Amino acid sequence: MTETVDIVVIGAGINGMVAAAELARGGKSVLLVDGNDRIGGFIESAERTLPGYIHDVFSSWHPLFVSGGAYTALGEELRQHGLRYENTDDAVTASVSAGDRVAIAYRDPKRTAAELSVAADRDAYLRMLDDFGAHAATVFGALGAELRSPAAFGLGWKLLRKNKIRGAERLLREAAMSGRACVRSRFDGWDVDQLWTPWLLHAGLGPDQASGGIMFPVMALTMHAFGLPVVRGGAGQFIDAFSAVLTDHAVEVRLGTPVDRVLVEGGRAVGVQIGAETVLARSAVLASVAPRALYEHLLPDDAVPPRVLREVARYRPGRGAMQIHVALDRPMAWADDRLDGIPLVHVTNGSGSTGIACAQAEAGLLPSDPTIVVGQQYVLDPSRVPSGAGALWLQLQEVPYAPVGDSAGILNTGNGWDAELKKGYVDRVLKRIGEFAPSLESSILAVDILSPADLEAENPNAVHGDPYAGSAELDQNLLWRPVPSASRHRTAVGNLWHIGAATHPGPGLGGGSGHLVAEQILRKSKRNS
Repeated sequence: MTETVDIVVIGAGINGMVAAAELARGGKSVLLVDGNDRIGGFIESAERTLPGYIHDVFSSWHPLFVSGGAYTALGEELRQHGLRYENTDDAVTASVSAGDRVAIAYRDPKRTAAELSVAADRDAYLRMLDDFGAHAATVFGALGAELRSPAAFGLGWKLLRKNKIRGAERLLREAAMSGRACVRSRFDGWDVDQLWTPWLLHAGLGPDQASGGIMFPVMALTMHAFGLPVVRGGAGQFIDAFSAVLTDHAVEVRLGTPVDRVLVEGGRAVGVQIGAETVLARSAVLASVAPRALYEHLLPDDAVPPRVLREVARYRPGRGAMQIHVALDRPMAWADDRLDGIPLVHVTNGSGSTGIACAQAEAGLLPSDPTIVVGQQYVLDPSRVPSGAGALWLQLQEVPYAPVGDSAGILNTGNGWDAELKKGYVDRVLKRIGEFAPSLESSILAVDILSPADLEAENPNAVHGDPYAGSAELDQNLLWRPVPSASRHRTAVGNLWHIGAATHPGPGLGGGSGHLVAEQILRKSKRNS
């Protein structure tokens, strides 16, 4: 059996969906294929605990999507098919730690700065945002461009012309800084560190890893500008809207049918093998898969330069993660009631406890005091829970995939992530949150747990339970993502493109690589027409 289309897209996560939709809008016939039985990758909602409680199973917050090029291109059609966002115009995120230390960020940066405990930090905070704002076009332009391209060279040239060598050097210095170093170089108090350092975990970084210094203001500025939008009715509504857009543009979607091979002839990708069927691609094959899946399994060995194979074999996954969903019989009641209505709260003291927890997880140990992401989506979208109820979306981003011990010396890790270990570790997490919300334990109705092993089983791109598709340390990021010898989306195999979180601009729900590659293919097609 043989079928022919213009484009085959392998992998139906956010980047695969974006690429398929934009290419089809541009007049291409597209096949979108995924081994899973649904589209969306790590975007899904379901009643994971009890009937009436809608939980975003994996990812949840969409500031990167609504601020990106994919939403600019597809947003109107998605809205026509029912996509709606709920957001806040007030407090957007907060952090709480021992000693009743609560730091809050508002949509208004001036209000955020005004509440900092050290007077000098108030001006320093606004100055940080202003300094970054002067370079924002360059930074966001780089995140939306092919870095090894004339477009990226043009961005660098504009940076030099505008800021001269000294200004450009300062930006590069900040890009090489860690988040902890950024805080220490700018602020005297504890608030900014406690508030924004845990957000580095959402970029796949720890507080002591390079490039955190530039991601620090990126995170802050993005949330001041765009808040933390969540999909009304749960992330499944996002998938429903995308499915409708794909249908409108005649994208053929095949699920539960993994691609066996990318077919290569004369150094060019000419199609894919799906079981006994051959699907030929006139223009391109796009693969939204992990690097080793692409280079070691989908491609024949003789199609890939040996250097690429060597580098890909050493591509490192990041730390594992856990997702925990909690059904409550009433809304969350924090000891500091200002937190009750804030969409996302981190339990951490900043780079101190977060740095220790990252180091413990990197060593294969369960952190004794993990950074806890407490999502309260129902404060933005009450339709997700029964009337008068509440729910928590908990995320842990400092978890070993194969634990070898417990930093607290309490839990048995000898059997891996079995039911006993999952329950024991979640009990630790809930107890920690309960220190700041004393009535939590009595309000819990049900708990659902996804360990790093569960995440990998759900999504093969989450190697070792890493939801960010590979460590985002500087040597595996930007110009070198996923590896130095294959850091462009256009691969050494003609007509084969690599997209997804393992490629530039990295993890997140922006759909950036799918959008970027679709634009390049359509521009080339237009030039050749």
